[in-house]
Amino acid sequence: MPLNFQKMHANGDDFVIVDSRHSDCPVTSAMARRMGDRHRGVGFNQLAVLLDCDDADARVMFWNADGSTLDVCGSATRGAADMLMRESNVMSITLRTHRGLLTCERTSTGEISVDMGQPLFNWRDIPLARELDTAVLPLAGSPAACSMGNPHCTYFVDDLAVVDIATIGPAIESNPLFPLKTNVHFVQVINRKHIRLRIWERGAGIALGSGSCSCGAAVNGIRRGLLDSCVEVECDGGSVMVRWDGVGAVFLIGPVEVSFSGMTADSY
Repeated sequence: MPLNFQKMHANGDDFVIVDSRHSDCPVTSAMARRMGDRHRGVGFNQLAVLLDCDDADARVMFWNADGSTLDVCGSATRGAADMLMRESNVMSITLRTHRGLLTCERTSTGEISVDMGQPLFNWRDIPLARELDTAVLPLAGSPAACSMGNPHCTYFVDDLAVVDIATIGPAIESNPLFPLKTNVHFVQVINRKHIRLRIWERGAGIALGSGSCSCGAAVNGIRRGLLDSCVEVECDGGSVMVRWDGVGAVFLIGPVEVSFSGMTADSY
């Protein structure tokens, strides 16, 4: 069946939004794979489907381009919030995801701020295959792990230019230590308020940006004592701000833009 969609991006981290409020969710794993194909479909890092919800402005379900599901996507959450706020002419909304209720606000500069919830550090919550200290994993390079509703593994390096992300990223993503696979970050600390981040995204590969990865990388840097509580995260496609006081929720602030709207063919 044909689907109306909107293609958006957040600093080049591209996603597609399908509005299925007032109807059943039409998206399947196979459909997500076809739509996510950059040669034969629309192409995206993530797909977000909006659904009716009794206790929030909408419920959002997420897919990766490989057809796998995920609990939350920071970039697509900002895009969904931007779309719904423009539709209702309001400055804040609440979205329900598998991560829980996420409060979203438009800032004075037009960017979207999302309360991404508290990070999780217990090995079961990430999850890891066995009980370990998640601040320093027993892998070469001693990365840290956390969950922002999806698993994150963060390496801190002296020089990003010498890191072979295309080789290391997929090897760590599928390491047996991560039974649900993991996002992989490579972080160069510029100063305590600024990091440079490159990303291997679970189910998507090298990404220009990622909201949840930006949060996970900043959180792991803060808990390591490398960063202050408010951090500029500079990705390949642009920068976002991440705030975390070390105790409560993580806040993600950044821009989103509409690329185009369209309709899939009947063959979907």
